[in-house]
Amino acid sequence: MLPKVTVVIPFYNCPYIASAIESALNQTYPNIEIIVVDDGSTKNQQLIKPYRSKINYLSKANGGTASALNYGMQCATGQYVTWLSSDDLFTPDKVEKQVRYMEQKQAQFSFTDFHLIDENGVITQTCATMKFATEKAFVAAMQDYCPVNGCTVMMLRHLIQSLGWFNPSLPFTHDYDLWVRTTLNGVGMHYINEPLTLYRRHSEMGTIKHTSRIWPEFESVRAYYRPKLRAKLAHMRD
Repeated sequence: MLPKVTVVIPFYNCPYIASAIESALNQTYPNIEIIVVDDGSTKNQQLIKPYRSKINYLSKANGGTASALNYGMQCATGQYVTWLSSDDLFTPDKVEKQVRYMEQKQAQFSFTDFHLIDENGVITQTCATMKFATEKAFVAAMQDYCPVNGCTVMMLRHLIQSLGWFNPSLPFTHDYDLWVRTTLNGVGMHYINEPLTLYRRHSEMGTIKHTSRIWPEFESVRAYYRPKLRAKLAHMRD
């Protein structure tokens, strides 16, 4: 039997939620569980109603993306878990190709390339992920920025449980924090060089609206992990 994959979609007032759900429902992979976590939304919940019979809908008080992801993944029954932002899209074969790769490689964690799209779903940049020649170059990059798009990630559910989940005290850099913890714990972060996610950039996205708050938080997290990453790099081969 094919392993079950849980797709967790955090939702907070997002007008693109229906498209995100449809992209999860339209996967070519048959054994999928979709969990939408309403993180205390005050509008656009009606967009979810047509899909309620096909998804698991969870509601909670507003606590941020990390808390919504943790809640969804703690309720997940899949062997693998993925994160789909409510304004992004999976390509139809995303889950199928990523599961096949992870089963073949016996990987605990993988991420993929992605395309950028605009408000209307038009691709504005292809294959936007930074590429690295070696694992050491990838780890070195983590000292300066987040080289992993969270919505391209698939991981074993027990892996994120063992790592301690996303940190809900980090509103904007919970993903970077978890990816650094992943590599520091010696987990292979396998890269699939194929764009399997469509990442939407729009004026209302948090990355744009909260830039002034994101940078200080990132600087703090980066400063905390940089000595640990340097220590790891010192023991890695070129």
